[in-house]
Amino acid sequence: MGLAATVSNLIVDFLRFLKAAVRSRSSLVAENLFLRKQLAFYQEHEVRPRRLTDAARIALVFWSRWLDWKEALTIVQPETLIRWQRRGFKLFWRWKSKPGRPRLPRNIRKLIAEMAKENRTWGQGRIASELSLKLGIYVSPRTVRAYWPSEPDRRCRRTSLQHWRTFVRNHARSIVACDFLVAVTVRDFECSTCWWSWRWGPGKSCIAT
Repeated sequence: MGLAATVSNLIVDFLRFLKAAVRSRSSLVAENLFLRKQLAFYQEHEVRPRRLTDAARIALVFWSRWLDWKEALTIVQPETLIRWQRRGFKLFWRWKSKPGRPRLPRNIRKLIAEMAKENRTWGQGRIASELSLKLGIYVSPRTVRAYWPSEPDRRCRRTSLQHWRTFVRNHARSIVACDFLVAVTVRDFECSTCWWSWRWGPGKSCIAT
């Protein structure tokens, strides 16, 4: 089934939902029992349903958010609907997530390159601090590194006599790693931000929402 037919079927289902929303509760209950009776007939005679279309899968995943679907599901196994929900979450997260960070404006990229060339002793952290304190341009040292001049002598020249492994070994117990994580619920697609921190040593992990 093509994309146009899938969207058309979803629109029809939504219009049916709006029509049912204005009906009386007794009418909906009677129709629900009427349809369940017919469904029980097919179950008793073990009638195999046809393969569901993409529009039907999307509709089942969407409407399952509004009821206890495990008791109402009959045409497929619960694991199948859960797999559809996960697939829908992947598509939703792909649409919500943007591929990479946007590039800095051309004038800021040029300014970073000029500052790196004119101040040979400055590192990426120093340039990031100068941009934020004096010009109000807030960028991280990692962003500065992405636009660092690609000169062979600057890539090979070391600015410190201490190796990175030695630095980590000497300061491991005073280093704290932290980051923000985004957790999305499969049923409601609700985003929750979690703050995670870790410090060297047993029992030093902490997670806050």
